[in-house]
Amino acid sequence: MAPSKTSVHESLKWHQGRIDQIDETLAIEEPLEIRLAGRRFTLTMRTPGHDEELAAGFLLAEGFIAAASEIDEIRRVRDARGQADPNSIDVILKVPADGLRERLKRNFTISSSCGVCGKTSIEGITRRIAPIKTRSKIAASTLLELATKLRASQEVFAATGGLHACGLFDLEGTLMATREDIGRHNAVDKVVGWALNQKMLPLSKTVMIVSGRTSFEIVQKAAAAGVPILAAVSAPSSLAVQLAQQVGITLVGFLRDGSFNAYTHRARITR
Repeated sequence: MAPSKTSVHESLKWHQGRIDQIDETLAIEEPLEIRLAGRRFTLTMRTPGHDEELAAGFLLAEGFIAAASEIDEIRRVRDARGQADPNSIDVILKVPADGLRERLKRNFTISSSCGVCGKTSIEGITRRIAPIKTRSKIAASTLLELATKLRASQEVFAATGGLHACGLFDLEGTLMATREDIGRHNAVDKVVGWALNQKMLPLSKTVMIVSGRTSFEIVQKAAAAGVPILAAVSAPSSLAVQLAQQVGITLVGFLRDGSFNAYTHRARITR
């Protein structure tokens, strides 16, 4: 049974001097604990659903795994009565202990530098992510349609107005997967995790669209999955642009209302 992504809460609606009592649909936000071989590893706030994809995508983006083959099993944590915990999963990796310790150490170094020294963060990521080199191109007219297609696929957002989304499209503009979440980065992890499970990586012939703005973290996740073209309906940060330039991603912002801005590697967008 799929977990519920919404709940109903009573509220007072004020509109043009009138007050009405209504039942409002809200997006659910709950914690997800990710364990590695039974040990608590990290905690993230997310919208329930596709938790296994979220964990797989997160581990790939952060450099703890390099391929789907390094995941042995993702399972629910169970209590003493054998009941599955809806907010806790355990990931069993097929990675040698020494290799995992090195990855943990490397990730801590990169994460601790992020936001303190952008240059150090970018150098750390580019050391483990191969530059994206692909001849993939997309027509500007196709790109302009994608934000509308993403919006049309956001079922929970339509009900709540409170979720971000990530969509993966092919170069002809066909939607391959959409995931929604309270956090933009979680939505991206879920899409990457889906593609990882489908054995589609690297995603060298795809376009990724995110709602909202593009951060350094979003570009990092797209780069780890091999996405050559990343677009958002709002603005990128300065560090997101720097990282996209460095790793070879075509970065697009303000994809809405019939226009967009292309910041890096613009040759992939054709007239």
